[in-house]
Amino acid sequence: MTHSALEASGPPPGAAPAARVANLTKTYGTGDARVVALDDVSLDIRAGEFTAVMGPSGSGKSTLMHCCAALDRADRGQVYVGEAELTSLKDKALTQLRRDQIGFVFQAFNLVPTLTAHENITLPLALAGRKPDQEWYDTVVGAVGLGDRLSHKPNELSGGQQQRVAVARALVSRPMIVFADEPTGNLDSHSGAEVLQLLRRSVDEFGQTVVMVTHDPVAAAYTDRVVFLADGRVVDEVRRPTREVVLDVMTRMTAPSPDRAAD
Repeated sequence: MTHSALEASGPPPGAAPAARVANLTKTYGTGDARVVALDDVSLDIRAGEFTAVMGPSGSGKSTLMHCCAALDRADRGQVYVGEAELTSLKDKALTQLRRDQIGFVFQAFNLVPTLTAHENITLPLALAGRKPDQEWYDTVVGAVGLGDRLSHKPNELSGGQQQRVAVARALVSRPMIVFADEPTGNLDSHSGAEVLQLLRRSVDEFGQTVVMVTHDPVAAAYTDRVVFLADGRVVDEVRRPTREVVLDVMTRMTAPSPDRAAD
């Protein structure tokens, strides 16, 4: 993926956000054990873009993704997916929105071991009582390059193939937004690159919106935009990222401050 290719991608300026959070706060524990995971975070996720969320361990990046994907609830603030405000939805409506509008790719693949690749891909639709749009299903399967592996179960697939099944599962219902939590964390560099190229293609060719939590500057360089979190707050942002620029920001974020160095 060349830098110029990244520069050409992305929606026009002013595109409506696919998701946004406003003044989001999330804490865990009480008293001395209280941890502020998100501290008044506001952020727009533009439609048709590939966004990475990065930050040191404990910065709140996975918590932010889980709140955006309706997998966790914040203490305060609003989360919007499209026009829907998640914190106002009852459980049934939230489940339906999560099923119809949100795709999720987990680091650990989360495939059902007794199901074939085809059955894993179509599982969310089956649970919703829907049949896949055959043309779109064929497009997705073609994009992930698994046409000859559809009858195989997860233990008959490599890690990279399993993660491509998981990406296909996230795309097949045509969600408004796909969240990917460290999708290359369990993969070797070659398999990881395949998955990143697939997510990049889903944005460029299918107009998908993808948000990825990652700690890897190489992975971040596939995206249109990197948002950096530290101590539960958004502290920086880079557009058209390169590995070197991301590394530089991460190094500055983790370097001891002059005050600490003097201690």
